[in-house]
Amino acid sequence: MSKVTSKLQVTVPKEIATRYGIRPGSEIDWVPAGDTLRIVPAAAVLAALDPAERLSVFDAATARQKKRQARRPAPGAKGRGWKREDLYDRGLPR
Repeated sequence: MSKVTSKLQVTVPKEIATRYGIRPGSEIDWVPAGDTLRIVPAAAVLAALDPAERLSVFDAATARQKKRQARRPAPGAKGRGWKREDLYDRGLPR
């Protein structure tokens, strides 16, 4: 039996994780089934989809990632006083 933590995290018992190939970083899908829940490894869910649906899932994930990256400040020369390009001619005669 697993407990739910204050962060709503659940530990998968080792023998179940081993049996179904669930490893750290694996994605699982929580599927309501009446009064119970089914936990399905995401790979199994994707394998059941036809190629057009799989492509749709991939496109949606790509769009979410681009949205997350747009919110992050771009890495760069802000505040450090030099740019990457300065490294290439550093120490060379001018």
